[in-house]
Amino acid sequence: MSAKFEVYKDKSGEYRFRLKAANGEIIATGEGYSSKQACLKGIESIKKNAPDAEVEEV
Repeated sequence: MSAKFEVYKDKSGEYRFRLKAANGEIIATGEGYSSKQACLKGIESIKKNAPDAEVEEV
């Protein structure tokens, strides 16, 4: 199994996503979105814009 994004509705009715590693551990979570479509666009943005993102200590 590889990493996967899970989309879900939180208690306040907003759509969120979490990224799970192959072992099932949650390794990232997204903000709340008002629609499922906006949440999916957030996932696509991460996939597109951050495949080789650098890590910066601040």
